[in-house]
Amino acid sequence: MIALTINGKAQEFDVDPATPILWVIREQAGLTGTKYGCGIAVCGACTVHLNGMPIRSCVTPVQAAAGQEITTIEGLGNAVTGLHPVQLAWIAEQVPQCGYCQSGQIMAAVALLSSNPSPSDADIDTAMSGNVCRCGTYPRIRKGIRTAAATMAATREASSGDLNNG
Repeated sequence: MIALTINGKAQEFDVDPATPILWVIREQAGLTGTKYGCGIAVCGACTVHLNGMPIRSCVTPVQAAAGQEITTIEGLGNAVTGLHPVQLAWIAEQVPQCGYCQSGQIMAAVALLSSNPSPSDADIDTAMSGNVCRCGTYPRIRKGIRTAAATMAATREASSGDLNNG
């Protein structure tokens, strides 16, 4: 049995320790938002966060995630907090075309904005270069990230203003 915490929920899975995390997430945990793309960590469709860092779940063995926090696209937003600002920006900017790669794109974008809240276009292009969009919506992806960054900055400013006024 391998103990994993997926989107804040502790679970145990009876799997071969070499099984890629992707298959445990999709087939055993029933979270199908994370997609299988290439199977060799090139396209980024399978991107999830392991302790806040983006990883390719199609090649990462489940044993490597034992006892750590996995966040999937389903774990970014919830009924209480609503969608993550990146998810909202994706909708506002009409980023997806076919949508297949978008969960991986969003997870990569969230990781970027966590480490660099005000990325330049070059920063965005570098951070997103490992995530392939076959429909070619790269300009909308960049715009979505800029929109999310602005929303997140405004939220931080409002929060710090509340602290200064309270």
